[in-house]
Amino acid sequence: MNVLVAGGAGYIGSHTAKRLKEAGHSAVIYDNLSRGHRAVADILKVPAVWADLDDRAALAQALRRHAIDTVMHFAAYAYVGESVEKPLLYYHNNVATTVTVLAAMAQAGVEKFVFSSTCAIFGSPDRIPINEDAAKGPVSPYGRSKLMVEQILADHQAARPAFGFAALRYFNASGCAADGTLGEDHEPETHLIPRVLMAATGRIDKLTVFGTDYPTPDGTNVRDYVHVDDLADAHILAMEKMRPGEPMYLNLGTGRGFSVKEIIAAAQRVTGRPIRVEYGPRRAGDAVALYADPSRARAVLGWQAKHTDPESIIRSAWTWFVKNPKGYRK
Repeated sequence: MNVLVAGGAGYIGSHTAKRLKEAGHSAVIYDNLSRGHRAVADILKVPAVWADLDDRAALAQALRRHAIDTVMHFAAYAYVGESVEKPLLYYHNNVATTVTVLAAMAQAGVEKFVFSSTCAIFGSPDRIPINEDAAKGPVSPYGRSKLMVEQILADHQAARPAFGFAALRYFNASGCAADGTLGEDHEPETHLIPRVLMAATGRIDKLTVFGTDYPTPDGTNVRDYVHVDDLADAHILAMEKMRPGEPMYLNLGTGRGFSVKEIIAAAQRVTGRPIRVEYGPRRAGDAVALYADPSRARAVLGWQAKHTDPESIIRSAWTWFVKNPKGYRK
């Protein structure tokens, strides 16, 4: 298939573009480079359109020129704290812009849409592991923006029977391409594993751990770390198995949770380096434990995570960090 990867110069989008190419599909990156990296297109040797999703004319032209069958949408802003400080920015970029994408797709006759959703739509669930039917209670504009898009997709599909979509709700995306060609490079970087590795390489002086008094075995938060390549594979399977009028809502995770302290210990084993840690108070809004029940994704897609232990995930990220100590910026 011919796939437009919106946000394809970013972290998960770039890895998905790579896996699409490896699976025999044609990927076209569409990115405004506000938070992505131009180098990705050169590394992958795939065509790219450097434009904003708000530019409906440019988007419609790209859909027609490349005979696009499917749009995969990764072009969201994803910092929870920033969403609280700048909610209108998030509702515009994550919600209004998606409406523009859907309108351009309808105009061009493109009927398949794979949406990058998030476990943040669940907020602080009352039970874990979290399945797709758990109560939705997002606690940030970021989470609410993603849930809004899921609702918009359902309404759009109801009015357009030929349209099909998948909303893939993933947990903590982590790791890097196994061959070391692509990595994780955010500015600022807020994800735990890259920050642990930044402390290991000396890019930051220390790692701050927020909260050590949670009701978990070691007092720190527990999360489900799912490898980015596994996420990419789920997007491809969803695209291939999608049917008009049959929406997919799927949680993507390993089904296992690891604490912050367990991740730090695993990183020390992988890198062989000490990691300086500072312990601070709890961070507002952080849930105690979040991990997925991925059984529906296994039943619907035949998908399950291949990387289920933190050391293999961290090792793939460490390979890229060693090769690219300053990220994509040489």
